[in-house]
Amino acid sequence: MAELHNNLKSLRTEKGFTQASLADAVGVTRKTINTIENRVFTPSTLLAMQIAQTLDLTVHDIFYVKDD
Repeated sequence: MAELHNNLKSLRTEKGFTQASLADAVGVTRKTINTIENRVFTPSTLLAMQIAQTLDLTVHDIFYVKDD
């Protein structure tokens, strides 16, 4: 079954953002960013696009589908 994975943590830190600073930039809580990074929560399309725009990346740079 296909699952959504992400590289958010490594890309976020590479771009110099903390969980809190990225959360502030996109209007969510730090816990939301944490749960996305740990694959507990799947972001909406809008939130995924806001995160990508804030990090100056594409959604596909951050999120990918993996067949298990």
